[in-house]
Amino acid sequence: MGSATREALARSVSALADLGSKADLATAEDLFAAGRVVADSAQLRAVLSDPTVSGERKAVLVKRVFASLSAPAVQLLSVVTAQRWSSHDDLLAAIEELVIRAIATSAPRNVDIVAELFVFGGAVTSDASLELALRSKLATTDSKVALVQRLLGGRASKETVAIVRQLVDQPRGRSVRESLRAAARTVAAQHGKTIASVYAATPLPDAQIERLRSVLSATYGDLQINQVVDPSIIGGLRVQIGDDVIDGSIASRLAELRLQLAG
Repeated sequence: MGSATREALARSVSALADLGSKADLATAEDLFAAGRVVADSAQLRAVLSDPTVSGERKAVLVKRVFASLSAPAVQLLSVVTAQRWSSHDDLLAAIEELVIRAIATSAPRNVDIVAELFVFGGAVTSDASLELALRSKLATTDSKVALVQRLLGGRASKETVAIVRQLVDQPRGRSVRESLRAAARTVAAQHGKTIASVYAATPLPDAQIERLRSVLSATYGDLQINQVVDPSIIGGLRVQIGDDVIDGSIASRLAELRLQLAG
């Protein structure tokens, strides 16, 4: 991510925060629709990401093209498109991030979107036919969205369903697993948290998870634990927080031992 995009994204996220409670699920759905229109129109995308076009002209265009959307959504789009982005792909990524952050902000306290995203990601990872159906270029976008609705309807919150629909509708060249992980990080970040993925051969007791969270939070701040059961770990734990990996697994130790013996 270039410096221009980082600064533009920070201003856009700040504009979302300024909306407060106005940035609700309906606002997110409107932004979702706007992102689809921008993604599908090369001409519109080029104009809105062109740094030589003034913010005022872009705002006029946004209000004309998206007149049917809610005032908060149009206001956010005007702010986003007025920024200087490193590429038009960064503009689309920013709209997606605002959608996810708005959904995260509007969700009730008892809704754990991150956990639901990881559960669905695990289902996709463990079912090759499901992953193929969601990324197949032969299937229509509408059929993929309908599949998501069938799979998650009644099993996950409407907020999580809305995010997954967005990711399947506009994959932007990413795999389903990759986009789900990125969305989970964005939701956690909106709540001031970082995700720690903990890999173990069997599910860990809640007390051990809480002790681990307490120890890691001293270094990494407020964490949300994503527990992944991976029999290949054999024993011990492997923890990944951003780019940091803490590998205390038996599998890792055995691999190191084999290297030493081979040397």
